Order: sequence, then structure tokens, then C-alpha cells
Amino acid sequence: MCKVCSFDNSRAEAFGQQMVDVINQGALSLMLSLGHRTGLFDVMSELPPSDSQTIANTAGMNERYVREWLGAMVTSRIVNTQRNEDNPDQVVYHLPTEHAAALTRVAGADNIGVYAQYIPLLGYVEDEIVKCFQNGGGVSYDRYNRFHEVMVEDSGLAVISSLLVDVLPLIPGMLEKLNAGIRVLDVGCGSGKALNLMAKHFPNSTFIGYDLCAEPLVKAHQEAVSMGLKNVRFVQKDLTDFDIPEQFDFITAFDAIHDQARPDKVLKGIYSSLKDDGQFLMVDVNASSKVENNVSHPLGTLLYTISTMHCMSVSLAQGGMGLGAMWGREKAVEMLKVAGFTQIKEHLLDQAIQNRYFVISK
Repeated sequence: MCKVCSFDNSRAEAFGQQMVDVINQGALSLMLSLGHRTGLFDVMSELPPSDSQTIANTAGMNERYVREWLGAMVTSRIVNTQRNEDNPDQVVYHLPTEHAAALTRVAGADNIGVYAQYIPLLGYVEDEIVKCFQNGGGVSYDRYNRFHEVMVEDSGLAVISSLLVDVLPLIPGMLEKLNAGIRVLDVGCGSGKALNLMAKHFPNSTFIGYDLCAEPLVKAHQEAVSMGLKNVRFVQKDLTDFDIPEQFDFITAFDAIHDQARPDKVLKGIYSSLKDDGQFLMVDVNASSKVENNVSHPLGTLLYTISTMHCMSVSLAQGGMGLGAMWGREKAVEMLKVAGFTQIKEHLLDQAIQNRYFVISK
């Protein structure tokens, strides 16, 4: 222990201000989620400077709540405000075009409002996570309100929008194979967005999706029916011990492997279920297994938070390994090799900084 401990007042003050900023930004995340879910950002992006009543009426919302929400938007400098020149007692609000480009549905993958939803969603299970800190264990999938709904929207931006144009072309010859007709399996398919998209565009191929949870599979099936698809089906299945020797030409896993109770067993099952000349596409979080390498990650804090409060916990709730979302590329490659894979290529896409694309074959 040091005999003389110095205290840097300027450093303490700067850190104190950083903590105040953290509280404000955390609160802002809740308000961004509300603005996205209510469509207020979308509405404001189409309006000239308007008063709160006009904004509320256009969005079909209650004016008093909209006005208070606008207060948070103004103090966070997301929305500009000014007095109406013709009526100085009236305040008008405007969402700058540059801000709308990061907060509206037309912004696509740049829409931060989608990701802001994770903050209130994860807060829903905070009490249960506190108990896990004290006692171990985890929180089961069914305790997460709206998680599948948000994941569908998230994956729609990060994966679905670029699947046909950018992702599948990463695998040489895959588009031609899908057009000709092959058997495809999606592991941890969730609501089936990726599988239904491929089934629609490649009618000569057959597709099957496996997932542990029944709720998203119902939605996947309903969407397939509404799209008139005859070449896709969805099956509720515990993937821990699945093994269908050499049945599939192409297997995909979109942000699903790290959530599994036993990713090691799932990867071995994928290896066994893949034909000798088949290919495996694993899309997962772009991060390092070493925490010090993630300090400069633009979404590092968010991803560790999601991992702590969901990905790791749902795996532990099943008695699993609890690798979490930040298991990292080093661990992923190690486990792929243990499963038997020898050819592993990694890709990054500019429009999806949170994802790493592993193209894998035997």
C-alpha cells in the first residue's frame, strides 16, 4: 500500500461529468426507443417545424406525452426548437434531416432507434439478473418480453437487407447452387426471415429451420404461408444433440451459435449434418475473445450488456456453457476446428460493423 496517495481533482471531476453523461445517455436510450416504437421520428422527419399538437395528431398519439417526450429530445439536442414567429407563445419543433438519417425507418441499417430498444427490453429482467449475480444460473428465453420481436427488426437491418446482394455472394458458387436446387438448414432460425427470403428467391431449393422456441416458429410459418411458399418448413427442436448425417448442402446460423446451451455440440452436429462438399455460413458478433481488444469496439459496451443480460444468461439457464455474445472470433475459430472444420474464411461488411461472416467447409 502506498504511503502517500495523491488524489487528482481534475481527473475526478472529469470522471464525475462522464458519469452524469452516462445517466443522461441511458435515459435518452429509453426516449429513443419510444420515439422509434411510436413512429414519432418518422412523422417528424416529414413535417415542417410544428407544435406538439400537430406532431401528436399526425402520429396519432396523446399530445401531453408527446410534449414531454419532446422535452427530452430538445435537451439532448436531437430535436431543434424555436418560437413561432407569428405566435411567440407557441413552441415549434423540428427534427434535422441529418438526425433523421440515423433515427427513422427509411434509414435502414443506420437506424439507431432499433438498437435503443434493447435498453428497456433488458431492463425488464434486471431483478432476475441481480439474483443470477447472487446465486448463479440464468434467465430463460420466455422471461424476455418482446426479445424475438426486436431481434427480427435488428436482423432485418443487419442481415436480411444484405443477404442476397452481399452475404451469399461471399460463398463462391452458392447463388448458382441455390438456383439449381439444394437442401438448406438454418440453425436457430427464430422467426424465419432469412429462410423465407431465400425460399422465395430460390424455389428449386428446399429449406428447413430449427429453433428451440415455439413462438417465433409460429410467426415464421405464418409468414411462409402468407408468401405462398411450399419449399420451406420450420421445426421446434433442441439443437444440443441434433445429428442428421450428411443431409444438407448448405447450413446457416445467423447470430445463433453463441446463444446455444452447448455451442460445441451444435457445431459438431452441423459438421456431421453437412455433406462433404457442403458449406456452412456462420454469422456472429464481430469481437475478440480478449476483452482488452474490445476497448475500441464501437458497440463494445452495448454488446457486453446484451451478453450479460441475455445471451450468456439464457445459455446458463439451460445448464449450458454461457459463452455469451462476446465469445469472440478466436474462440469461435477454435471451436469450429474442434468440431472438425478445416477451411474457415472470415469476412467483414462495411454496412454491418457488429457482424463477422464465417464461410466454412470441411
